[in-house]
Amino acid sequence: MTSEPSVKDIRLVITASSLGTVFEWYDFFIYGTLAASGIIGRTFFPAGNETMQTLLAWAGFAVGFGFRPLGAVLFGYLGDKLGRKYTFLVTITLMGIATAGVGLIPSFEAIGFAAPIMVIGLRILQGLALGGEYGGAAIYVAEHSPKGKSGYYTSFIQASVVGGFILSLVVVLATKWALPAALWESWGWRFPFLFSLLLLAVSLWMRLKLSESPVFKKMKAEGEMAKNPFVESFTYPGNLKRLFVALFGIAAGLTVIWYTAMFSVLSFLQTTMRVQETAAQLIIGVGCIMGLFWFILFGKLSDRVGRKKPIVVGYVLTLILLFPVFWAIGSAANPDLALAAKRAPVIVSGPVCAYSPFATKQTDQCGILLDYFSKKGVQYTKAHSPVTVVMIGGLPIADTTPAGLDMALAKAGYNLDKVVPAPLNIAVILFAILVLGALSGVTYGPVAALLSEMFPPRIRYSSMSIPYHLGTGYFGGFLPFISQYIVAKTGDPYAGLWYTMAVVAMALAVTVWGLSETRPGMASAD
Repeated sequence: MTSEPSVKDIRLVITASSLGTVFEWYDFFIYGTLAASGIIGRTFFPAGNETMQTLLAWAGFAVGFGFRPLGAVLFGYLGDKLGRKYTFLVTITLMGIATAGVGLIPSFEAIGFAAPIMVIGLRILQGLALGGEYGGAAIYVAEHSPKGKSGYYTSFIQASVVGGFILSLVVVLATKWALPAALWESWGWRFPFLFSLLLLAVSLWMRLKLSESPVFKKMKAEGEMAKNPFVESFTYPGNLKRLFVALFGIAAGLTVIWYTAMFSVLSFLQTTMRVQETAAQLIIGVGCIMGLFWFILFGKLSDRVGRKKPIVVGYVLTLILLFPVFWAIGSAANPDLALAAKRAPVIVSGPVCAYSPFATKQTDQCGILLDYFSKKGVQYTKAHSPVTVVMIGGLPIADTTPAGLDMALAKAGYNLDKVVPAPLNIAVILFAILVLGALSGVTYGPVAALLSEMFPPRIRYSSMSIPYHLGTGYFGGFLPFISQYIVAKTGDPYAGLWYTMAVVAMALAVTVWGLSETRPGMASAD
């Protein structure tokens, strides 16, 4: 029997683990925050095609997520063999150093293709580190939690992930406020990356105070350690089904909701709806802070009603509310632009109308026109016709040069200048973000406790980390890239949401079919 940790011990465990998680996700998200503003694309990737720069920047974002499963395998093995504490000390050190490194890479203009190669290399290291961090922190808190409170205590880890995103916005906004615009654009944006070294020092100082998990110490004392946690994760009785459900039912669903609520909204405001960059970041930051309580609330609620019910309800509500919430955001963010798109729709027709967002030069006139509207962020629909024609508000446009199209759009009421929404409209956007935060909180809040309880202690670190990071790494990490690509190809600013809808529908089916309710307290020390 192991003694139950004191209240003081629990507070230290939650504080140190949560702060470390905040800092590590800050390191990972600072790239995404700046990618949404276009700085990453302009600095590290070839010039000449703004849409391609944006897609390549989001591809770099996705690469980090793509390597999270490998980090989960590596550090999950170490966590089950060497202990929870020392493993996530290694992961946070690797993350801090890799993040600072991104801030030191010269631009594409200075060193050519070496710049994106170095960026991708450091994103790979970040992905490896994050693959070991989340599972270690979540399990460490779960295994310290008294029976019946693991949902509540681990919900602080879940909220800390959002905290990392918020901190990335705060540091970016503070740096922009402190520096002239020219300095921010030239080198000031690098400071948020270098700031991670200070966060690393604070996190190491706090985590070095922690002792090893009582569950791990008990296993070690009783000689119940797994010989090969990775292999046993796939051979332990009943574990294959649990891995399948954790991957396709839990991790995939919750992560696409979360990234849609954060990065998709931020990118949607800044690009499609032409909201001024700083205003968009402030709105998202305030909305995220307002929504933090959802993660704590639903994590605590799951200790009473179980883990499965909130997640299933969250998936169903997401399928019902996602499009209406984004329509509300679009109408409130830039009412004139939204009205112009309804009153004077843009239709581009031609015999082929082939369009590639990655091409520096389109192959036909119709593709050139689609490229123009895509870069402008103007909603359009495609049609087939013998000759290439542009219709705006039902009227054919004779002059299809960029200058002629600019004039036609302006005449039709399309104001493509950056805007700051009116106070009442900002309130509507914040309410919509709060709704998205609730959808994220109800599915994400109980998950650390759920995953810790699903798997046996001897292989818990590996078994929890592998499906979680496969799901979040591939289904979630590639969401900004896939959704932006769908938008660019279709001309519909809301079309990218269908990716989220499809993944959530799959996750709902798998969860209803395969998730057995866990018993609160199963992850804690006896």
